[in-house]
Amino acid sequence: MSSSPLPFRMKGQAPPPGKPQGKPTPPQAKPQQKGDAKAIQDDSCQILVIHGPNLNMLGKREPDIYGDETLDDLNRMLEHIAERHHIEICTFQSNHEGEIIDIIHRNIETTQGIIINPGGYTHTSVAIRDALTLYPNPVVEVHISNIYSREGFRKDSLISPVVLGTISGFGLDSYRLALLWMVKHLDR
Repeated sequence: MSSSPLPFRMKGQAPPPGKPQGKPTPPQAKPQQKGDAKAIQDDSCQILVIHGPNLNMLGKREPDIYGDETLDDLNRMLEHIAERHHIEICTFQSNHEGEIIDIIHRNIETTQGIIINPGGYTHTSVAIRDALTLYPNPVVEVHISNIYSREGFRKDSLISPVVLGTISGFGLDSYRLALLWMVKHLDR
């Protein structure tokens, strides 16, 4: 992986050398992390939301199945819910299996839950499944479409047997429902 500095900083991270340290303006929503698993390991992050392959194409890819809202729209919705419930979330998207595994590993001791849409890796990745079995806190698998009403190969999830629950078929509300469950779980 490249060691070039990211164009933004995670909460609590020092600015790159040579950059002014002026007071940052509060963001509307947290920046979307794409493909740099080293970037998210923030002790203030309670829930990690992982978006798998092709989810960066939301709004463009098969809108009749996935809708016309973008990944940024989805992340803003999740951030709004998190703020309303006084929890911190971090979002991460990658089209690469190894980066998804790395982000799970790096957050084993720092987050209290994971919401994951493994995308196409749902049906193929023993490696992501194995990484999730190492994670000691609740994991909820989400899917925008109802994977059980689609092509035969989409009906088999390698992830479902190792997570607490799966929410599928409610569009972007699948994520909302998962996050609301996580909020309730954190309140216990």
